[in-house]
Amino acid sequence: MIDNGDHWDLIVVGGGVTGAGIFHEASRRGLKTLLLEKQDFAWGTSSRSSKMVHGGLRYLKEGKIFLTLDSVKERERLLREAPGLINPLTFFMPIYKGCSPSKMTMGAGLILYSLMAGEKQYEKMSARRALGVVSHLKGDGLDGAFLFRDAQVDDARLVLRLIQEGRSRGSRALNYTGVTRILRDRKGRVAGVEAQDTLTGKAFGFNAHAVINASGAWAETLHPSPVKDYHLRPLRGSHLIFPGQGFPREKVLSFIHPKDSRPVFIFPWEGCALLGTTDVDHGEDMDMEPSVSREEAGYLMEGLAHILPGVPVTGHDCISSMAGVRPVLSQGKKSASQESREHVIWKNKGLVTVTGGKLTTFRLLAGDAIAAISDFLPSISTPPPSHVFDSRISPPGLEECSLEMKLRLLGRFGIKAGQVARIMDEDGLSQVGETATTWAELAYSAGHEKVRRLSDLLLRRTRLGLLLPRGGAACLTRIRAVCQNPLGWDDNRWEQEEKEYLDNWQRCYAPPFSSR
Repeated sequence: MIDNGDHWDLIVVGGGVTGAGIFHEASRRGLKTLLLEKQDFAWGTSSRSSKMVHGGLRYLKEGKIFLTLDSVKERERLLREAPGLINPLTFFMPIYKGCSPSKMTMGAGLILYSLMAGEKQYEKMSARRALGVVSHLKGDGLDGAFLFRDAQVDDARLVLRLIQEGRSRGSRALNYTGVTRILRDRKGRVAGVEAQDTLTGKAFGFNAHAVINASGAWAETLHPSPVKDYHLRPLRGSHLIFPGQGFPREKVLSFIHPKDSRPVFIFPWEGCALLGTTDVDHGEDMDMEPSVSREEAGYLMEGLAHILPGVPVTGHDCISSMAGVRPVLSQGKKSASQESREHVIWKNKGLVTVTGGKLTTFRLLAGDAIAAISDFLPSISTPPPSHVFDSRISPPGLEECSLEMKLRLLGRFGIKAGQVARIMDEDGLSQVGETATTWAELAYSAGHEKVRRLSDLLLRRTRLGLLLPRGGAACLTRIRAVCQNPLGWDDNRWEQEEKEYLDNWQRCYAPPFSSR
């Protein structure tokens, strides 16, 4: 079945940050582009990451100078262009005698890191001062510490803004639309795709000159690896989320786990504290939402007790948890943490598959993917200047907002920020509970951001399901009053969605210390 004869220049399969970045870049270049995602936008790893836009300091240790340089440049670009979405964040790294990294090694790495950024972005401190900076920090063997700069993002909102801007240029994005088959002509060249609405079962067909497969950990279902013994290795990274009290409020605490010498972080996010991450093989059904195992939770709590031995926090204080599956290419010869995060590109007669890579460098990855498919595309217009987002936008409707609120709305919604601010009365800009999320954001997302499940609204359009106890159950009555009409759901539909959301939250996002 072909979609009414409508013909696309390019179809992008996958609605994570890689697919959204390609969709955005292709639209900027004048290509008529269709994005198809079989779950919700950012459903996979791109809503479950460590929220960091960083240069990848550890890649210097592995000798990957150019990967680090690219990451640092992209981080600086995003900080300039998307304040309120990508924000600077200070990292605190304690150094212990007899443990890696040493002060000399860390200092040398940060000097190079700063040279790449074009300015000094670190500070060295004594053990005595370090103990005064972070409460409850382990003092035994402390040899000093470093402060350095990286950045943080709401990963799901980054994906949504990329998609929103691509749509504003005339392209189209569909969630819950899974590609079931690549269509080819008699010469074996790509001619389009067959797809299916995963909620209704309705079948579609779409014509296209070319297809880019950016489905992450699912990439080999459409394009098996052309390299012998080189395949996707799904690796799970998990996080525990706690109230922010008792943890560093404005900086990341980065440390080495005593069990396996892996880097682990405690970082502030939206008023909470996230502890993560793990790096373990994920052998479960890839179409089922991943969850944090008790073993991973125990590992993270062991690390917390090691670095902050006096902190009065236990697993019972955990608000929620989240786990994501990373698409890593492997020959099966390395431990999970040693696998490369660099991306790869495979080509096959109008089908390009791109997988691997880092959130920070999504723009560069998008450019590589489009270059790889260019022979199968119509002429591409010269792209606009190399910015990702236009930081000069100032849509009407934000005049009464505080500077902090203006930055938040501009960062998350771009040119639609004024509509968010105007959508409700003054009470609409009040915050939901103790979070930074406003009722206006909820209402706008419900009416304008392709929400098809309640989990879309509470776990990705906003992050209330992660930030509030029990997934925000106590707020669901008012959320219903604000969002039911914009969503167009009758009472039966809302009640069914609410039940399925709470069941799913308990199964996949509840603290792993409680029974699921």
